[in-house]
Amino acid sequence: MSDSRAFNSFAEFYPYYLEEHSDLTCRRLHYLGSFLVLVVAGYALITGRLALLWLLPVIGYGFAWLGHFKFEKNRPATFKYPLYSLMGDWVMLKDMLIGRIRF
Repeated sequence: MSDSRAFNSFAEFYPYYLEEHSDLTCRRLHYLGSFLVLVVAGYALITGRLALLWLLPVIGYGFAWLGHFKFEKNRPATFKYPLYSLMGDWVMLKDMLIGRIRF
């Protein structure tokens, strides 16, 4: 999907971000990837095994992109809106954890 929208703020972007994550399996894969990023980052920092930090983008993007290409059938917003998409991942995780959106 080609999208040429211009967003002036994250508040404008987030509804679009949620539209791009309407598939439940895609959202669950994002949740799993984000959760594993936190686990691996915490483990690496606590144990001093900082070399594990290189895995963070592989884990986070790997699960997310699998969700988009296999289930959502769209192109990840990361390619066009990298900063807002990264922010959206964490806000969506928070929204899932507090029950604001279904996962």
